[in-house]
Amino acid sequence: MTLHSNIIGEGKPFVILHGFLGMGDNWKTLAKQFSELNFEVHLVDQRNHGRSFHSDDFDYELMAEDLKQYCDENDLKDIVLLGHSMGGKTAMLFSALYPEMVKKLIVADISPRYYPVHHDAILEGLSSLNFSEIKSRGQADKELSNYVGDVGTRMFLLKNLYWVEKGQLGLRINLPVLKENVSEVGEALPIHATFEKDTLFLRGDKSEYIGEADETIIHRHFPNSEIVTIANAGHWLHAENPKDFYEAVFNFVS
Repeated sequence: MTLHSNIIGEGKPFVILHGFLGMGDNWKTLAKQFSELNFEVHLVDQRNHGRSFHSDDFDYELMAEDLKQYCDENDLKDIVLLGHSMGGKTAMLFSALYPEMVKKLIVADISPRYYPVHHDAILEGLSSLNFSEIKSRGQADKELSNYVGDVGTRMFLLKNLYWVEKGQLGLRINLPVLKENVSEVGEALPIHATFEKDTLFLRGDKSEYIGEADETIIHRHFPNSEIVTIANAGHWLHAENPKDFYEAVFNFVS
């Protein structure tokens, strides 16, 4: 099955992979800016997310193979590949498996190492949404606030809401499968996986996802990599400081 995507602009291929519980549309504003640099930007929804297909199977090997199929079907070669968080893990593995397909790799706020499960409250909150009773985004936000205090995080999560039919809300994500397989999201890159072409790691200065201890493992897997810190930004660095994020990517791809 083919992944859903939104393609913006014309030129050299630039593929963006969203994070856990996100979708390609989260990147639309930056994608329009990247397209002005003569890139054809592919905002891809990974399996069980956005408008892409639902599957009972979910891990990074499968998501890397999904992306391989997508690139083959769209005749994409020498791509610039950008992945955030979960998407960054997919992008790292894809680049290690298919280095001939990737010209440059950009990884946003995630390291190749293992991360323990830390999405419990979010997943419980999303599971609590009873759409036989909830009939508006405001009602969903109010219910979710019992589990997720941060307004920005709730806004991000509620982008998954859509009208299944008139008067009936639902979630685009395949929540049961994502809950069951959430431990897969934190899995480490295979120990021998490497990618030797130009790689940029971007981290938020307020985020704890990439610390000093991660620098060694990053350079072991990606020997031709640099790590750039984005000021005034946490884990959603592309949304919290899009100006500096864009400039860092611009400098790397130019």
